[in-house]
Amino acid sequence: MRFMKSRYRNRELLLLIFALIIISLGFYLSAQTTAQPIDTALKLAGLLATAFIGLHIANRILITDADPLLLSLTAFTSGIGLVMIWRLKPNLASAQSTWILVGAVTILIALVLARNYRKLKEYKYTWAIAGIILLFAPIFLGTERGGARLWLDLGPISFQPAEIAKICFVFFLAAYLEEKRELLSISTKRAFGLWLPEPKHLGPLAVMWLISLIILVLERDLGTSLLFFGLFLAMIYVATGRAMYVSLGISLFIAGAVACYFVFSHVQTRFDIWLDPWIDPAGRGYQLIQAIFAIGSGGLTGTGLGLGHPTLIPAVQTDFIFAAVAEELGLLGGVAVILAYLLFISRGLRIALSASDDFGRLVATGLTSVFALQAFVILGGTTRLIPLTGVTLPYMSYGGSSILMNFILLALLLAISAKRGDSLE
Repeated sequence: MRFMKSRYRNRELLLLIFALIIISLGFYLSAQTTAQPIDTALKLAGLLATAFIGLHIANRILITDADPLLLSLTAFTSGIGLVMIWRLKPNLASAQSTWILVGAVTILIALVLARNYRKLKEYKYTWAIAGIILLFAPIFLGTERGGARLWLDLGPISFQPAEIAKICFVFFLAAYLEEKRELLSISTKRAFGLWLPEPKHLGPLAVMWLISLIILVLERDLGTSLLFFGLFLAMIYVATGRAMYVSLGISLFIAGAVACYFVFSHVQTRFDIWLDPWIDPAGRGYQLIQAIFAIGSGGLTGTGLGLGHPTLIPAVQTDFIFAAVAEELGLLGGVAVILAYLLFISRGLRIALSASDDFGRLVATGLTSVFALQAFVILGGTTRLIPLTGVTLPYMSYGGSSILMNFILLALLLAISAKRGDSLE
């Protein structure tokens, strides 16, 4: 077993070094093509290496048998994001690197606190209340940006409360579903061709549906609405094994979205621009059109770092960073990023399958589902697969709250995987 644990960490170190070499090369090439100072590139690469090598050392000490791939995948995606932010908005790169360092420290704290993660289920209703307050706070106190009301401004600091709320909801749903799983799995009535449990046990489904519609209507954000409802459906399916909840939930969400389309103009605008951005190419459709041009001009290998024109895309460092990657690194670079996300998701699901307890299994499933849905929503919006939303691409987009919460997500997955490291081959 000691050899196995050492092999995990040695594999992690090799993959981490490989990822950091690629990122360092990216900083060098970007400095050469954009005439940015090479010492700044070295500083940013050094800060990134310090953060992740430090986390690797912490893993060797605190969780020696944790998953060996997650940290290197996070380093790769975070590094690509930092390179692109430095190339696109050099004045923001320092702040992003600082957030990555703060995130690394947050991981260390979370690893210490989450080693006995099972205690989190003792506060399930506290997590629920905190999540609801955070989720609806922007409706009353938030600032509208890009047509969505998702931000809270606390003096010089701005953050998205939904980033924190999603972790709170994962803890609550994991504890609740672990307790009520058997009741939700028993069918006693038949309606519309489906066997259903007692109506009172369908309450959580109705509540999450209403919450998602309130977010869609009042916060004007389809992505956050889809993320929270999708999180609930994924977790209740894993808890009960009943596909009925998924089919019924998807039907309810589609019905609610269609109704909102006909009732609320801002929802209609989002869908209209998705279906045809050329109806207003100089206004509402401009951002999406520029992103499509950027992706199309990248070709197979891209224009090269610093040689494209992704800065023509508004908010490129947040909502459309993948379009910048696709333009300057091409199809190969874009596929590499997508594969990194898919591999992260597959490892998260493997951790869920190998967890030693039901609560850990549900938490790992919820965290992985949040990560997968968030990546899908923003990648799908950028490529016009689904309507555009304002969520960030995990680890890559500029933003402190997103970086911190996704680093906490990483810490929790590592802590859960450490309980059954022998099953992660």
